[in-house]
Amino acid sequence: METELLIARINDTADLCERTSVPKFLGFLSREESVFAEKILNRRNVKFDFYGGYDEADRLVLGCFPDWCEEEFYPISSVTFSYRKEDSLAHRDILGFLMSLGIKRETVGDILIEEGRAVVFLNEDIVSYVLTQTEKVGRTGVTVSEGFTEPLPLKSELAEFSVTVASERLDCIVSALAGISRKTASEKIISGEVSINSVVCEKTTAGVSEGDILTVKKKGKFIIDSFGGKTRKDRLIINYKKYI
Repeated sequence: METELLIARINDTADLCERTSVPKFLGFLSREESVFAEKILNRRNVKFDFYGGYDEADRLVLGCFPDWCEEEFYPISSVTFSYRKEDSLAHRDILGFLMSLGIKRETVGDILIEEGRAVVFLNEDIVSYVLTQTEKVGRTGVTVSEGFTEPLPLKSELAEFSVTVASERLDCIVSALAGISRKTASEKIISGEVSINSVVCEKTTAGVSEGDILTVKKKGKFIIDSFGGKTRKDRLIINYKKYI
């Protein structure tokens, strides 16, 4: 979502809530958009929060609530796509199918996939439409039902790695973690393709700390576990985890 449009829609959501004294919602938003929305709304006298249908969701709905509202209800539901375990469906397959139905991206939350099952969080208004329009995803036959059974499919697994870098500068670390040249890493940072803790960082010299989560567009998400001292050649050792 373009920045100016996002700002306008965030403020409109808060304004409508204040004017009508009724809960109002925006999203699903990406993590970066949610962080941006929080910064804007922290400057306003409005009660707000975020939720994506389950704890630790990546895509979140912004809810603005009047003071009288004690229980925060979100217009989020879910559907489960079931299919043969020998068939293989990926996140892009499910999302592409939903987009082919004319559904807007902002009405689709997280898509969690495992063998034979995908759980998708949706704006509640489109659930019945998805239920009646779904028979196949691509060439794969599926059955779709409302809701899901616990446990949810895992979002991803974490693998542990170590790497050495020349310094704690962001461009050095992105280069090492993503397996790209420092020049390419710098270009990605400057073009807004790198975020630290869900906030886009366009400064190549920015520092990185233990516990930070780095996201590099098309290269993945990384958690900085620790800086493990230096090598004999005075290079910094970084222990990190990568979502795979």
